[in-house]
Amino acid sequence: MATHNDTGKQGEQLAKEFLVANNYVILETNYRYKKAEIDIIAAKENILAIIEVKTRTSTHFGEPESFVNNKKIKLILEATNAYIIEKDLDLEVSLDIISVVIGKENEINHIPNAYYFF
Repeated sequence: MATHNDTGKQGEQLAKEFLVANNYVILETNYRYKKAEIDIIAAKENILAIIEVKTRTSTHFGEPESFVNNKKIKLILEATNAYIIEKDLDLEVSLDIISVVIGKENEINHIPNAYYFF
């Protein structure tokens, strides 16, 4: 497996641990719909959190969350709609990003409703 794949998997694991520590329940990981993938689907209270995890080993080229582009957002929205219909859910949805910078001390930044900022 390529190094960037290992980094991504490590970031997703750190994100899951962060969410569980903050009282989220992990419902799905790596949910696929057509060409889209949702990294983590979690729930907390009455909120369905659709989470894109972006992991980097440095911020030299920018913060990890800055690498979520409009094409990716569109795919995530399509997958989110499919998941809600498939599971027949009636919950508030939060489209989040968890930014992970892996280093001597890992940095994790959870950005709820992140797509409003793009």
